[in-house]
Amino acid sequence: MSAENNKTGRRTLTGKVVSDKMDKTVSVEVVRKVKHARYHKYINRRNVFKAHDEDNACQAGDTVVIQESRPLSRTKRWVVIERRPRHA
Repeated sequence: MSAENNKTGRRTLTGKVVSDKMDKTVSVEVVRKVKHARYHKYINRRNVFKAHDEDNACQAGDTVVIQESRPLSRTKRWVVIERRPRHA
C-alpha cells in the first residue's frame, strides 16, 4: 500500500492483517502495484510480514501501519505502530 521513511530511517508500510492467531504476533499483507516491463500493465505484488502486536489488539481484516525494528524472533522484524479497525 505505501512505504515511507521517517526521521529514524526505519521503513513504515501499510497493510492488512491476514492472521491474528499467534500470541502478540500478526501477519500483515502488504500489496504494491508494479508495472510490467514488457506489457506495461500494473500487476499486484504481495508480501506477508510478521509484526509484533504487544496488546493483541489487531484482528484479521484491520488495516495497520508497521515499522521496521530489530529482530524480535526468527521471522518477526516489524512492529505495529498504528491500527485502523475494519469497517463493520
